[in-house]
Amino acid sequence: MADGSATDERIAAGARSSVAIFLRVTWPLSGVNFLNQASRTLIATIGPLLALEFSLSATELGLLAAVFFASYAAAQLPVGLAMDLFGVRRLQVVLALIAGLGFAVSALSSGPLGFALGRMITGVGISVGMIAMLTANSQWLPRHKVAAMTGMGIFVSSAGGIFATLPAQQLLPLVGWRGVFGILAALSCIVSAWIWLAVPEQTRATVRRRSLWREMAEYGRIFAHPVFLRFAPAITLLSGLNFTYGGLWAGPWLRDVGGFDDAPRALLLLVYMSGMMTGSLLTGQATFHALRRGFDPMTVPIVAICGIWLTQIMLMLHPTTHPVAIGALWFSFAFLSSAGPSGYAAVAQLFPPELAGRVGTAINGTMLVFVFVLQNVIGWILDLWPRTAMSGWDAKGYGWALGLTTLLQAAATLWMFLPRHRARQLG
Repeated sequence: MADGSATDERIAAGARSSVAIFLRVTWPLSGVNFLNQASRTLIATIGPLLALEFSLSATELGLLAAVFFASYAAAQLPVGLAMDLFGVRRLQVVLALIAGLGFAVSALSSGPLGFALGRMITGVGISVGMIAMLTANSQWLPRHKVAAMTGMGIFVSSAGGIFATLPAQQLLPLVGWRGVFGILAALSCIVSAWIWLAVPEQTRATVRRRSLWREMAEYGRIFAHPVFLRFAPAITLLSGLNFTYGGLWAGPWLRDVGGFDDAPRALLLLVYMSGMMTGSLLTGQATFHALRRGFDPMTVPIVAICGIWLTQIMLMLHPTTHPVAIGALWFSFAFLSSAGPSGYAAVAQLFPPELAGRVGTAINGTMLVFVFVLQNVIGWILDLWPRTAMSGWDAKGYGWALGLTTLLQAAATLWMFLPRHRARQLG
C-alpha cells in the first residue's frame, strides 16, 4: 500500500512538473508560433483581395506568398545554429521583434514590392516558432513527453490561424488588411516581452564549445544521415502541403472550385484551422501513447501520410459541392497534416540533444524550399487556363495541381519504405 502511495505521489509530481513547464516554457514560446500561424493563414483569407488591389495574376500572387517562405527557409540553418549555441529564450526574444517589424512594413506598404519586403522580414522573425518550442521541450522534458507537449503548444498557437480566418475577415471592413497587420505587429512586441520575462535560461555548460565552422559542418552530417534521408521527404510533404494550401491556395480553391463567397469561405477556412488545431493536440497525444506502448515513433506520422494522400484524391475528384462535406474534407486535410511535428520529434530523437535545433531546422528548411517551389508551380498551373468571369481561376487547374501533390506524396511514401534504408543513430 505504501508502494502504491509512493507511485501515486511520483505521478502527481510529474504531472505538476509538466504543467509548470507548459506554463513557463511551452506556452510563452507558442506565442511566436501563434504569429507564424496567423501570418501564413492570413494570405489565404486576403489573397483574393490582394490580387484585386495589386492587379496580380495567379503566378504573381503565388510568388508574393512564396517570398515569405523563401526568407523563412533561408533563415532555418543559421537560426537553428544560433538556437543551439545561444539558447531558445534569447533567440526568440529577438526574432519576435523582427517579426513585428515585418508586419509593420507590410502594413505600411504602398505596393506589392513593399508588401513582399515586409513578408520577407516576417519570414525571418517567425522562422523557428515550432522548432524552438520543440527544442525547448526536448531540453526540459523526458523524450516520451516531447511530442505530446509540443502538440499541446501547437494546439494553443493554432489560435493564430483561427484569428486569420473568420475574425480577420470580420475586421477587414473596420481596419482593412493593413490594420490587421498592425495588430500582429503589436502582438509581436507583447510576445517578445512575455518570453523574456517567463522562459528560463537553459543551462548549456555540457555543450562542447567548438569552432563556428565545425558547428556549421554538423548540418552536412545531418543531411547525409540515413535517418534524415529516409524520413525527411515524407515529413516534408506532410507539413509542406499544410503550408502550401493552408497558407494560400485553399482560399482560392474554395472560391473557384467550391463557389463560396467571402463570408462562407472565411468560415470554411476557420474549419480548416480547427482541423489543424484539433490534429495538433490529438496526434501529439496519440504519439505519446504509442511510444508508451512500444510502437515506433513514426507510427502516427505514417498513418497521417496515408490518410492525407487519400484526402487529396477526394479533393482532386471533387465528388461533392455540399459545404458540410467540403468542410469535412479540408478539416481532414488539416487534421492529418498537423502530424508533421510528431515526425520532426521522432527524427530529432535519433540525434544527440545538442543537435536538436539543427535537426529540426534542417527538416524545416527542406520543407520550406518545397513550399516555395510548390506555391509557384501551382500558380503556373492555374495560369495555363484563362481567368474566369469572376476573376478567379479555372477549376481544372486546381485538379491538376492536386494530382501533382498526390503523386509527390506517393513517391515520398514509397521512398520511405525502400528496403535499403537502415536507420542508425548519429554518434
